[in-house]
Amino acid sequence: QVQLVESGGGLVQPGGSLTLSCAASGFAFSTSHMSWHRQTPGKEREFVAVIGNFGGTNYADSVKGRFSISRDNANKMVYLQMNSLKPEDTAVYYCKALLGTNTYWGQGTQVIVSS
Repeated sequence: QVQLVESGGGLVQPGGSLTLSCAASGFAFSTSHMSWHRQTPGKEREFVAVIGNFGGTNYADSVKGRFSISRDNANKMVYLQMNSLKPEDTAVYYCKALLGTNTYWGQGTQVIVSS
């Protein structure tokens, strides 16, 4: 059974940092592309960052230079280090796995950036 479980969300002040984690199981993690996306009420889910199975990364312009995605294939984990957080980063953050034509999503973790 495929599972993606996000953790690490919470309330943080503007300018602060958070690290999100995504624990994967039930599929060939090391050969999958892993990404983070986020969604706010009334808006479509948007891409944040991706890391390929060989470690190549790409970021949305809005987070470039502030966020960093990484993966640990041995432990089937993917991380999103978020620095210099802004109120507009407030959203539910989702982990996604892309393996061939199959896409899997986690349940999301809430991030609130507010003073």
